[in-house]
Amino acid sequence: MSDPDNEAGSEWKELRADETAEGKRLDQWLAALLAPEFSRSRVQAIIREGAVSLDGRAVSEPKRKVSAGECYRIMLPEPEAPEPEGEAIPLSILYEDDALIVIDKPAGLVVHPGPGNWTGTLVNALIHHCGATLSGIGGVRRPGIVHRLDRDTSGVMVVAKADHAHRVLADAFADHGQDGDLERAYVALVWGVPPRSSGSVVAPLGRSTSDRTLRAVVPAGRADARHAVTRYAVLERYGPGRPEEQIASLVECRLETGRTHQIRVHMAHIGHPLVGDPAYGRAFRTKVNRLPPQLAAKVAAFPRQALHARLLAFRHPETGEMMRFEAPIPHDMTELLEGFAGL
Repeated sequence: MSDPDNEAGSEWKELRADETAEGKRLDQWLAALLAPEFSRSRVQAIIREGAVSLDGRAVSEPKRKVSAGECYRIMLPEPEAPEPEGEAIPLSILYEDDALIVIDKPAGLVVHPGPGNWTGTLVNALIHHCGATLSGIGGVRRPGIVHRLDRDTSGVMVVAKADHAHRVLADAFADHGQDGDLERAYVALVWGVPPRSSGSVVAPLGRSTSDRTLRAVVPAGRADARHAVTRYAVLERYGPGRPEEQIASLVECRLETGRTHQIRVHMAHIGHPLVGDPAYGRAFRTKVNRLPPQLAAKVAAFPRQALHARLLAFRHPETGEMMRFEAPIPHDMTELLEGFAGL
């Protein structure tokens, strides 16, 4: 229930204790009911602040024993985002020193905590692996993060372990490699074959008007429009016949800018969305009907967009040495490519 006189962002809630609550500590009982938004320590603080009442009187002792039938009234503040903790999540480490760590991120791993993904992220894994050595410039929930990959995109990422390295790497990514000190290459399996073997997509990106979690090509004059350039080259073509009749192709994409979902949106914009892309490739789902049954089943079961960050090259922030890292295409995507190669 809400209270019109309540402070902004807070909510009154009434909770009645049943037989299972008999004899439990008040903080323990409330924390179980309010998890995961409120931890036990947070509930204890709320109680001590006088925000919990019984029969109109504030209860300020977290250890108080609960009796069945009691009805507590609690004023809940906006839940605080939890600080991430280290978790023993395996990492595929390509390189590590005192300044940075380079990993091959698997598909399905979220980079940093956020709504719906407060645990099980790359940040949780890094905290466990690196301890206190991670750079803090990115903030509590993004320590060391200077760039990111979508949850369902696999491939090479670099993370800063020292603050100076973080600043230098962040500047390089913000510059999008215009000085030649940053190189990023992805491979993507897309529907159809682009009409030219290589080309560039130059189209500004902004928020989609139909879904604010997605991006779209927008007019350059729109307030949120961001300059975006993707260079592509066709590596393989799949299916018989002329290029315009072939069913799919493997393309390499190189970024001149680094916008959210850039490759996915740009390839869809030129009529060649990524195979398996649930957000930008929905209009091409019927393409599966043109595939042999075994391959069609593989495509239908593929749980993500077929996109892999194959290459990342950058200048080491401490030594100045150019470093180059490559990650092989993961098994799930390799199997998919083998299926298309058999067309």
